[in-house]
Amino acid sequence: MNAHEEKIIAAVDALGYDILELTMRLIEQPSTLGNEGCAVDLLEKAWTGMGLSPVRVPVEPEKLAGHPGFAPVPWSYQGRENLVAVREANGEGGRSALFNGHLDVVSPEPSEFWQSDPFAPVVREGWLYGRGGGDMKAGVAAMSFALHAVERAGFGLRAPVTLAAVIEEECCGNGALATLAAGYDAEAVLIPEPFGPTIYIAQVGVLWFKVRLRGVSTHVQDTAAGANAVEKIWPLIAALRELEEAMNEEERPEPYRGISHPLNLNIGIIKGGDWPSTVPALAEFHGRLSFFPGTPYDEVRRRIEDAVAKAAAADPWLAANPPEVKFYAFRSEGHVLDRTHSVPTVLNDCHRALTGADAESYVSTCTTDLRAYHFFGRGEGTCYGPVAENIHGADERVRIDSIHQVARAYALFLARWCGLVE
Repeated sequence: MNAHEEKIIAAVDALGYDILELTMRLIEQPSTLGNEGCAVDLLEKAWTGMGLSPVRVPVEPEKLAGHPGFAPVPWSYQGRENLVAVREANGEGGRSALFNGHLDVVSPEPSEFWQSDPFAPVVREGWLYGRGGGDMKAGVAAMSFALHAVERAGFGLRAPVTLAAVIEEECCGNGALATLAAGYDAEAVLIPEPFGPTIYIAQVGVLWFKVRLRGVSTHVQDTAAGANAVEKIWPLIAALRELEEAMNEEERPEPYRGISHPLNLNIGIIKGGDWPSTVPALAEFHGRLSFFPGTPYDEVRRRIEDAVAKAAAADPWLAANPPEVKFYAFRSEGHVLDRTHSVPTVLNDCHRALTGADAESYVSTCTTDLRAYHFFGRGEGTCYGPVAENIHGADERVRIDSIHQVARAYALFLARWCGLVE
């Protein structure tokens, strides 16, 4: 690193407490689906305090409905917004950058499985505990202060930098898509997902679906006269498990050939019945299935419908009363990145300058908001984030020194990608 870069890294290090504090304050905001406003409000004040002028970007389904990346959902967007701030260029000749992070978190329930309150951050032995700390409020804090550190070090940038804090990464990606459709894009996109300080090179496609079954209610004294909708769920799930296994045995893109079971079906919700002594007449289950890059969403949708229909045909009641399959939220196709492209190369150079070694590659079996920029943006992107454990589980935690590593790498990336103005 040269003297200017060393000065920027020193500025990041001097902001270490502020990075941790913002992460903890964000964890305190229970920003689950539909409740993200508290985190948006807090971050808006933080960015304003850094000298930025954040604006709110709503998700407007009526405007996005025709966009190929838009995912229809059954809930409302009333009063729910994303937050974006642009630091304009101080000169010319640089390349623009955008940092994207999501503020929504998954439910911490059952909270009794946690050692402490999920929304009361706790530091233990170098780890910060709390729902959303790793996924991904620590990353949001790191990217925010990485940009601020450049200015604190006394430098300007030769290209604009955008900060985007979005909603609904955990369910559909409509938040990131809304900001992109509003014109917030760049030549480089970095997302601090909690997969560690690695170069993200592939992610699978993901879709959500639900299956609704109808039965016949009767008193339990005569269960044979009814049709138990809950019990009829199981052969349908078994059929979907067979589909999952078949898809894992099919030809894979190269990055996934070394992973034993890269595609995963998850049955995340089961509903049915309302009385222990009544045969339930309605039941439904919701699931998530991933699929390989290069596979169209519509193909996987058809395969799910066919698997459910085939299983239903083997049951006389379901054959006469076919289950209803609907798709909502995630309909996200996967993609593979070229690590030799400019953004991964510059980011890896920054990582090596800070650590003395190249960053490892990361092949993901989930999805991220990176897909919006990959398919519909104008630049290149990857993920590089802190080290976290138990994301989506009890006692989620993020390693504090890794948060600071992300801030250092991102600040150095801005210096080298955008170019400094003295």
